[in-house]
Amino acid sequence: MSVVGQRQSFYGQIASNRRKSILLVLIVFALMAGVGFLIGFAVGGVVESGVVGVVVAVVVATLITSISYFSGDSLVLAASGAKQVAPQDAPQLMNVVTELSLAAGIPPPKVYVINDTAPNAFATGRDPQHASVAITTGLLQKLDREELQGVMAHELAHVRNLDIRFTLLVGALVGSIVLLTDFFLRFSFYGGMGRSRGRDSGGGGAGAILFVVALLLAIVAPFFARLVQLAVNREREYLADASSVELTRNPYGLQRALAKIAGDTEVLEVANRATQHLYIVNPIKRFEERSKGLMSTHPSVVDRINRLRSLSGEAPLDIGDREALARLG
Repeated sequence: MSVVGQRQSFYGQIASNRRKSILLVLIVFALMAGVGFLIGFAVGGVVESGVVGVVVAVVVATLITSISYFSGDSLVLAASGAKQVAPQDAPQLMNVVTELSLAAGIPPPKVYVINDTAPNAFATGRDPQHASVAITTGLLQKLDREELQGVMAHELAHVRNLDIRFTLLVGALVGSIVLLTDFFLRFSFYGGMGRSRGRDSGGGGAGAILFVVALLLAIVAPFFARLVQLAVNREREYLADASSVELTRNPYGLQRALAKIAGDTEVLEVANRATQHLYIVNPIKRFEERSKGLMSTHPSVVDRINRLRSLSGEAPLDIGDREALARLG
């Protein structure tokens, strides 16, 4: 593949991922507004009450987003047991972060280390001026400098591309949908079904219908919103991978790093369902008890590696070829 072809493929991948991500966020917004309208309409029985429901949904989402915006990163870092690193404590890491921050044109983020031998990393914050990256001690021990550059470039790409804010926004909206539908279910059960006892008033049928609508909303809307959130996260991972190549001009370091992290069998104890989507590779392994019932928060590592290989014109790996993946790592 020619240099021009590589550049077109690279920027085409970035543009495609951005378009898809924006579309998915608009879908979440529309779903939230729809849930608010249906709740309001079911409670009040008129279109005006549905409009009020939309307003309530927007207010709830705004409150949740505001709280997450200003304190979400601190909560994530604290829950992960991350400790801020001084330059003298990890000179190579700090040097890599500084040089890549210059390449990305952003202020160097705060750097944290998680004392865990499972290799992984994530970025958090609300913008490049208020960003942090967290790296496990296992990642520092098991990756060489070129691989470390690939991972750090990926995380700084999340910061530069405002993925950290983007993910925060979608997560807050999904949380709002879950909160609203749960409230509706409880209201229907204790209010609507309670009215069904007054059969002489003719309210039994309406109460039953209200309960059925609430039940459907409580099950379908959060599930669909979660699917959209996962799709957004997967698209942002592809974009950060491509952006990592842009910053390092080297697709091989990140390829090897992804293979090593995915192939490592050590368990990252501090990861949980609320934070797993932040990491560069899903930290919850398939063999773990806590992985049961989880939907994929990340694209397939082989798929990610193959997209990187396509940028340099290399043949893709077979998705079932674990030996090839192991050799790459």
